[in-house]
Amino acid sequence: MKKNYYMLIAGIICFMYISCDNNPTKKINQQNLLETEKRLEQESVLPILKFDFDTYDFGEVTDGEIVEVDYTFKNTGESNLIIYDASASCGCTVPEYPKDKEIKPGESGVIKARFDSSGQTGKQVKSITLTTNTKNSKKIIRMSGFVINK
Repeated sequence: MKKNYYMLIAGIICFMYISCDNNPTKKINQQNLLETEKRLEQESVLPILKFDFDTYDFGEVTDGEIVEVDYTFKNTGESNLIIYDASASCGCTVPEYPKDKEIKPGESGVIKARFDSSGQTGKQVKSITLTTNTKNSKKIIRMSGFVINK
């Protein structure tokens, strides 16, 4: 019985020695560490898309009216801003954006949105998804209101 007790104690000591020898810093992949540091450095110089407002309430309109709004933005980041795409949540909303244009730091621009309320009665919430070269890469701007039957 004593022999089993000593074997158990020896096993525990051996296990503790082996597990304590596993230094977690030895397991860090240096390449991953370098890539992470590089990505963090790049994030600090990315463009930043800042809107005057990103939600527009057009109130009440009558079925068939066209609602137009200009979303003014500014690049407050440290590198050129590119808007690759602007896609609307449905065919009744059409966005216009600066295609193939780099917006320099400090410069402003406009996203024009046009909503055709024909056949769109009741509460309406329309969104436009922008695909950009910013940190989050996606930005959603919205317009909402109520369309009354004729």
